[in-house]
Amino acid sequence: MTKLLRSINLVTKFQILVEVAASQPDVRQRDIAERLNLSPQAASDYVRDLVKDGWLVSEGRSKYRVTREGVGWLLMGLREWQGYSDTVQKAIAGISVSAAVADCDISEGQKVGLLMRDGLLFATGELNTGAVGVAVSDAKKGEDVGVSNIDGIVPLNIGRVTVLRVPGIQKGGSGQADFNRLKKVIKGKQMVGAIGIEALVALRKIGVEPTSLYGVREATVEAARSGISPTVVCVDDDTSALLRMLEEKGIEYEILDGRKT
Repeated sequence: MTKLLRSINLVTKFQILVEVAASQPDVRQRDIAERLNLSPQAASDYVRDLVKDGWLVSEGRSKYRVTREGVGWLLMGLREWQGYSDTVQKAIAGISVSAAVADCDISEGQKVGLLMRDGLLFATGELNTGAVGVAVSDAKKGEDVGVSNIDGIVPLNIGRVTVLRVPGIQKGGSGQADFNRLKKVIKGKQMVGAIGIEALVALRKIGVEPTSLYGVREATVEAARSGISPTVVCVDDDTSALLRMLEEKGIEYEILDGRKT
């Protein structure tokens, strides 16, 4: 879950800022408290904190305005909320029959549990997974099976992306990559993407063929939302665009230096 949604305090601040933005400059704390089901004292405390944070400014009695910094924080929070919303919609997609991989031999009409593993939806005989459904056909282990009447939410942990920066050709290209570090970071990774020819060549020099070469940014986001933690080897000049997309989609990441020191 994103940082905003982990904190009741931040969620409430977000809601108050939205209320102020919709009604500014004439905003009564009492009205905010009623709409958000807060006590007048709690609303007053939150408003005071928002002013202290620099996200809200008081312009007289019952007059407040969201600052430029506050607008920026609202937009960041909105992107996080939208990213998590996309994940929730995927987890509880309201379709009549979902395809899953049979984790064991399954019979038509059998009640099954649903879980995500390695980015794929599995149907299992265990019913304590958080979401259950009914198999619409027989299936052997490893086959695809339709599941209907899904009840509950499929447990899903969002993956974390590792970004390994390598030099562009102007700075020596793959020849200036730290191959030992590349091997260490990539070892055991289920998904490895390459952005830029220098990144592709650096991977091939250590005997690794990327699983993703085209549409890497989009594939990385999709994989992370499916519970996979991808690694992307990326040329310096293309790193900013990748990080910007990850931030917009609310995907956590870490940046590592894959260049020789």
